[in-house]
Amino acid sequence: MKRFALALAVLMTPIASQAETRRETIATVIDTHILPGFEQLALSTKALSKQATDACDPTSERLRASYHIAFDTWISASHLRFGRTEVEDRAFALAFWPDPRGVTPRTLQRLITTQDPVAKSVGDYAQVSIAARGFYALEFLLFDDAFLATDAPEYHCTLVQTISADIAATSQDILGNWTETYANKMRNPSPDSLYQSNEEVLQELFKALSAGLQFTSETRLGRPLGTFDRPRAKRAEARRSARSSKHVKLSLKALNELAVALSEADDVLSDKLDKGFKKALAKLSDLNDPTFASLLEPQTRIKVKVIQQSVDAVRAIVRAELGPSLSVAAGFNSLDGD
Repeated sequence: MKRFALALAVLMTPIASQAETRRETIATVIDTHILPGFEQLALSTKALSKQATDACDPTSERLRASYHIAFDTWISASHLRFGRTEVEDRAFALAFWPDPRGVTPRTLQRLITTQDPVAKSVGDYAQVSIAARGFYALEFLLFDDAFLATDAPEYHCTLVQTISADIAATSQDILGNWTETYANKMRNPSPDSLYQSNEEVLQELFKALSAGLQFTSETRLGRPLGTFDRPRAKRAEARRSARSSKHVKLSLKALNELAVALSEADDVLSDKLDKGFKKALAKLSDLNDPTFASLLEPQTRIKVKVIQQSVDAVRAIVRAELGPSLSVAAGFNSLDGD
């Protein structure tokens, strides 16, 4: 009987060790990646709202600087599209893009033309179309020539202030929900909880990494690339504020951090992933085109295509090696369609 108990203990030790490793990995991602990201988002958007309240002039350098800082923090957390980020379409309320039908400028123009009083209340404004909320709507108001030439400056100011306040309120709601409940649910999965096991939590985190890489490759890079005969530079993300390539950079840096945290138990794999991301970032640094405006030039197109291929190489490592090491797969995500 003692021999049996000893053999069982020896057999169970690797299983217990693996479970502890998974718990540690989850804790690392939450404490060093997720919560700091949402904390920075809440702080920077609060500062943006204050700056808009102090001076709503769309050409104000201080206001635009606050906008850029806040937008940076969102892009760095934008791959975390699960849990409290998705409640009440919060992620879309912060960032409605792509917008292939041009709903955002049309909705904003309608509000301005009718002087809709909904813009006078942050609470009421949270009920308007998500196309007129968030960073991309604010980008039109701060950087688009047509909107800068508005003949309704007072209402334009009100919109800038209300949208900024709405962004800050949404960001604070996300952080509050994460710190109050959601982080604990991920740390402590149980049969009666949202996540029933550590494996389900890791699946969620792995899916965020995979979907983030997919979005950067297929949308942030793929949309402006278009086809060889017809590049579509005007489809580039946040081109009005000259942030297109910066979003690729911020996204890759954040995803690099997440990938290294998820692979921390395997030094070789972690190093391989880190090198893959660094290669993609190095290729991006060689591109002197913040909005992908020169895609008609063959050399620029080649450079952007190489960046995309470098991102896809990381995606391949994530799919073929990181997934199996975590015993998970990417599964369904919102980019897969219906």
